[in-house]
Amino acid sequence: MPLDEYRRKRRFDVTAEPRGATAPRRRVRKLRFVVQKHRAARLHYDFRLEWDGVLLSWAVPKGPSLDPSVKRLAMAVEDHPIEYAGFEGVIPAGEYGGGTVMVWDRGTYVPDAPDVGKSLARGEIKFRLEGEKLRGSWVLVRTRGRYGGERSWLLIKHRDDAASDVDVAETAPRSVLSDRLLAEIAFEEGGDVRQAATADPPSAIRAALADPRTARRKPRRAPAVWHSNRRQ
Repeated sequence: MPLDEYRRKRRFDVTAEPRGATAPRRRVRKLRFVVQKHRAARLHYDFRLEWDGVLLSWAVPKGPSLDPSVKRLAMAVEDHPIEYAGFEGVIPAGEYGGGTVMVWDRGTYVPDAPDVGKSLARGEIKFRLEGEKLRGSWVLVRTRGRYGGERSWLLIKHRDDAASDVDVAETAPRSVLSDRLLAEIAFEEGGDVRQAATADPPSAIRAALADPRTARRKPRRAPAVWHSNRRQ
């Protein structure tokens, strides 16, 4: 089953991550994509493309770049459920991927070749993103690099009107779902604020601390206290 690995790695009585629907999904006209900024043991960005009822997923350590000359390493990970596209919050410490998760960007995408499954097997997926931060033409290409074998890919922006040398991770650090920084998500959802803040741009943290609304923020849930021996 497509989500077996995803479910095997998680305890759904502990984490708020979605288990995912068990019934097969119908093909949709508009395919979704989501990029989740994830401060676990290390910061990375989870890049996900909807296909065949799941989210094909890659972990991009340095995040997407709008600069076509920059090739970002993207490590293929297990498929995630479609419902994961809306997940933002805290995975408890000690659980798989424990840390703070933000919906950093989302939208729809159009693959150059209609069968994404065949492109995936071939090792090259070309597509056009229509997101709030990421737009235009992109490619994911498998490299079979020494760090990940078949799991090793590159995420590259093509040259078009959406290309730029602007560091979008630095200039647009807030969630497209809730307009929060990672530190604000951690504070309100009971996570590790100090850890999460290390993944926010210092200028954004300073601006948030100077904002009168920051003092009015209240935790929405108690800090997570679950522990296990699972690897992050």
